[in-house]
Amino acid sequence: MALPTIRELLNSSGPKTGAVARGWIKTRRDSKILSFAELNDGSCRESLQVVFSAENGDFSAVLPSLVTGAAVEIRGDLVASPAAGQKYELQARQVKVYGGCDPEKYPIQKKKTSDEFLRTVAHLRPRTNKYAAMLRVRSELAYAIHTYFRNNGFTYVHTPIFTASDAEGAGQMFTATSFDLTRLAGLPRTEAGEIDFSKDLFGKKVGLTVSGQMEGEALALALGKIYTFGPTFRAENSNTYRHCAEFWQIEPEMAFYELEDDMDLAEDFIKSITRDVMAKCPSDLELFAKYVEPTLMDNLKNITDNKFERLAYTDAVKILEPVNDRFEVKVSWGVDLASEHERFLVEQHFKKPVMLFNKPKEVAAFYMKLNDDGKTVRGMDVLVPRIGEIIGASERENRLDVLEGRMRDLKMKVDDYQWFLDLRRFGSVPHSGFGLGFERMMMLITGISNIRDVTAFPRVPGYAEF
Repeated sequence: MALPTIRELLNSSGPKTGAVARGWIKTRRDSKILSFAELNDGSCRESLQVVFSAENGDFSAVLPSLVTGAAVEIRGDLVASPAAGQKYELQARQVKVYGGCDPEKYPIQKKKTSDEFLRTVAHLRPRTNKYAAMLRVRSELAYAIHTYFRNNGFTYVHTPIFTASDAEGAGQMFTATSFDLTRLAGLPRTEAGEIDFSKDLFGKKVGLTVSGQMEGEALALALGKIYTFGPTFRAENSNTYRHCAEFWQIEPEMAFYELEDDMDLAEDFIKSITRDVMAKCPSDLELFAKYVEPTLMDNLKNITDNKFERLAYTDAVKILEPVNDRFEVKVSWGVDLASEHERFLVEQHFKKPVMLFNKPKEVAAFYMKLNDDGKTVRGMDVLVPRIGEIIGASERENRLDVLEGRMRDLKMKVDDYQWFLDLRRFGSVPHSGFGLGFERMMMLITGISNIRDVTAFPRVPGYAEF
């Protein structure tokens, strides 16, 4: 039978003799007659205070090993603590050291350490309070997402990691191959001298997925409402606080949903999962509000308590043009709004989340449904404070002739997408979906300002350690 976690011990209904706690020493201090250690096992933010008293045993031989970072098992009595701020403490009777730690070399110390440094020791940073809290919130957020879709009648599906389809049409895919690229001279070539991927494992050139949307559409047009939740990849050399080369994405697709239905779902989804994490992780969010983002709880209540503003792109331009002097990129109709424009709308003008819809077709993906004006598409972005875009959504173009024309205008290889066009040939219906970047949602929930710090092992340009 598994031993109780420190979280379970701290939530015990009463004192307990013969209690056992395992974890890592956070700190230890000595008085004239007692020694105190803070023990944490990652199950919660709070540590369990362990008291070493000569009345309960001779700990003189083991105390020098009880340093920050050491892994130990403590057996003793869980008793009411006389100290303020903690319900119980553990009066030690037996100590077992699983793994020692050299305090002179251990990089995780009690003193404040920069995020930049901690990224260089990403294998150890989960032992800090901040990153352990981040990972607990990440787990709870993932659970909230699955719970939301399950409770709303969605089927969870898995879409391919290897794919020959560029769902974004932007050519930002990592190439995946079984060829030995260390022997370039031995690779099969076409008559034009290019690598012949027809001789590769899949018989064609494939890459790592940038989105499961296209396969998701096929599944939604059979099952009604589906969602994916998995890793996606972008071979984009972007060194910003919002971009990773590898990230997780949530992508629902819904048959018979038009743009307005999609917007309703996106707003309810964001609010619901935010409320869930606020309810399940109060202590961890308190840490972020105290040490990371002082306005965090107000920001989260702004998300949950306000109706999102629905704003047409054309109206957004009318708001932004008069204040163009504050922007690095000047706004005019047809410009793809940047993060600075998005944040102005949500943080300065409306002071709440905004759903920006009907953007120009020139800055939209090929699959977004063309409006009757011939200039705009039925696409939508959800914009939130501190981040800007957190969801990209659209009603999908379900008219075969319009979609084929759009693809040809963009000089896409239409023959490569015949299976996708089949979805419009055989029983086509209005359908919609969106993509939510999981790491950006984590930035919103925690107040952490850099996407590199809301995942255990970030993958960004120039960095693929661990």
